[in-house]
Amino acid sequence: MMTNTGKLITGVILAGGQGSRMGGLDKGLLVLQGRPLVEHLLDALRPQVDAILISANRNQARYQQYQHPVISDELSGYQGPLAGFAAAMQHATTPYVLIVPCDAPVIAPDTTARLWQALQRESADLAVAHDGERLQPVHALIPVSLLPSLQAFLANGDRKIDLWYAQHRVAMVDFSDYRTMFRNINTPAQQTAMEQTPVNAPVTDQRTADLAILGLCAWSGAGKTTLMTHLIKHLKAAGLQITVIKHGHHQIELDTPGKDTYRFREAGADQVLLASRKRIAIMQECKTQREPELADVLRFINCDCADLVLVEGFKHTTIPKIEVHRPSVGKPLLYPDDSSVLAVATDDLTLDLPKHLAKLDLNQPDTIAAFILQWLKRHPRR
Repeated sequence: MMTNTGKLITGVILAGGQGSRMGGLDKGLLVLQGRPLVEHLLDALRPQVDAILISANRNQARYQQYQHPVISDELSGYQGPLAGFAAAMQHATTPYVLIVPCDAPVIAPDTTARLWQALQRESADLAVAHDGERLQPVHALIPVSLLPSLQAFLANGDRKIDLWYAQHRVAMVDFSDYRTMFRNINTPAQQTAMEQTPVNAPVTDQRTADLAILGLCAWSGAGKTTLMTHLIKHLKAAGLQITVIKHGHHQIELDTPGKDTYRFREAGADQVLLASRKRIAIMQECKTQREPELADVLRFINCDCADLVLVEGFKHTTIPKIEVHRPSVGKPLLYPDDSSVLAVATDDLTLDLPKHLAKLDLNQPDTIAAFILQWLKRHPRR
């Protein structure tokens, strides 16, 4: 999905490293499936940005053949990615730079849009990709206005990206559905392995890939929980095994003080499982304070209970969704900024929607369930 952000953003390919684990080879010029890595990245970046810079500390003449400005680090001696960040921010003629590494040849087609939307939505200083398990710090959208901050950080002798990010408000953007982006080439063995796989082949958890996942997204007060309970009843009546995932924003406490399981947790157990003939419960303590990604939760699912996974919350995750909209709530529609919305369930049947979106009557959950069943037939589990 493209936004109107083109004239704001310069794409930057970081190709200034030593390539020490590749025997000193320039990784941007490594050949993958008949083409240098830099060419794969240029093709992926061009539709998403207004300008492109190539950050290279050697072989500049080779890179200049691609008809984009080639820049080098101000700091000598291969000082790491942040030195490339700083050089790009100095030379860019746009307010933002989109940083990508030269050794990961795949970029999601909506990378710019996702990062930009998260930056605006969270009023953050910068936006960084997250693969569902960890931050991917060299896939980032950064305003050039942060250059003085970065220069001061480098002048102090610091080089670690995470430490500089920690000085700013960071929007972590979920790319768990496009983990191919983070497959990189650091060693000859990795180059050989990637040579045997189509560049754009998805890399996913197979269990997750086999799940049929559908989200309900809405502003608070629109009635998505009420709709969800009705849908569960209708879909169960149709013979489906239903799993529901809900994102909570508050302290979760399902246990009872004084019970054995509560005491085990109080004693320091990281995970407690309670099993009986009728029900199994898992309680796990989160080791980080970051908000969970949907990918973090999907790995707990028992696929035998999941003909369909309904998700309430996680509205910024890229999964198929039905938007629940009540004009009386006084909030704007979500679909214009979310290309994963399939349909809008609303109590305003005069609402004008694009042709690619289905309009569903929010007061007729049986027809919404029928829409979901038809969608499942078109997207069967593998």
